[in-house]
Amino acid sequence: MVTLADVARHAGVSASTVSYVLSGKRSISAATRERIQHSIDTLGYRPHAGARALASSRTGILALMMPLRTGLYVPVLMEIAMAVTTTARSHGYDVLLLTGEEGPEAVRRVEGSAIADAMIVMDVGIDDPRLPCLREAARPSVLIGLPTESAEAADTAGLDCVDLDFEAAGARCVDHLAGLGHTGIAVLGEPPAVYERGTGFAARTLTGLRAAAGAHGVGLLHRPVDGTYAAVTAAVTRIFEERPGTTGLVVQNEAAVEPLLALLRHQRRAVPEDVSVVAICPDQIALHASVPLTAVSVPAREIGRLAVERLVRRLAGEEPRGTELIAPRLTARASTGPAAPGVPSARTEDRHGHGGH
Repeated sequence: MVTLADVARHAGVSASTVSYVLSGKRSISAATRERIQHSIDTLGYRPHAGARALASSRTGILALMMPLRTGLYVPVLMEIAMAVTTTARSHGYDVLLLTGEEGPEAVRRVEGSAIADAMIVMDVGIDDPRLPCLREAARPSVLIGLPTESAEAADTAGLDCVDLDFEAAGARCVDHLAGLGHTGIAVLGEPPAVYERGTGFAARTLTGLRAAAGAHGVGLLHRPVDGTYAAVTAAVTRIFEERPGTTGLVVQNEAAVEPLLALLRHQRRAVPEDVSVVAICPDQIALHASVPLTAVSVPAREIGRLAVERLVRRLAGEEPRGTELIAPRLTARASTGPAAPGVPSARTEDRHGHGGH
């Protein structure tokens, strides 16, 4: 099926220009209109009523692009999706869920077929290939995430982005442990596939962790890990072999939380007397863990709500507002305490060559 995006590429214009010609929303030069009409006739494009009347006709549907990729923790994604759905209904919209890994093609399909009035895009990667399509699309969009490793370096011109400030969340975890006297900290991160494809939230967290560790002068190891007991065992064993002075663990992998706590019990490492644990996870995971976890909450419901509210304002004619990051909230619980006395300092280990950042 020929799409509006196909017409735009053939005519050498943006998809939004084609939409403006079809809808009459803006004045377009005669030469450009003729070129677009020629492309429509050549390709056999048949716009349906929604595309022909984009300026005045609405479907009442928001598209939620939520690729179900390897390594992502589905319950958190679904909590965001539920918040998007309930908030959208409160504003009179239904939600179309798109879970395929189609990248730019999914954006072009929504843009070209007029199946939805606007788009919410999840699982945003560094230099996400969907961004050029979203910037030129006639339909507004909101990103849940940032296409960058650092919020300060984010190029979000023309985009609406909402998310937790994961960079600050990583720093907050290190600040908490360093304040308790921990000088050797290790991070059990997301599965390797999440880092390999350049997922933004994971990269930003790592940026914050490393920056805070450098500021406090503490040792930091980062180990991506799958959420199985075997994978967690291998990673933690390696950590304590490389850094016997490790007394603080940060977990950014919801599936790894219980395997980690079970392993520490098996190794007779008491939490928090021997090892303190901080997680970046939803409150329900932290509260219901076998040891209530000190954690930075992932506010999935708030993120979903903010995304929809921004999109509704865009549909009402507002310009993009740029980036809105939710400040991290760390709640101290039973899993953290002062660093155990008599444990070799990570600073001392570094001087003897036992690993670095």
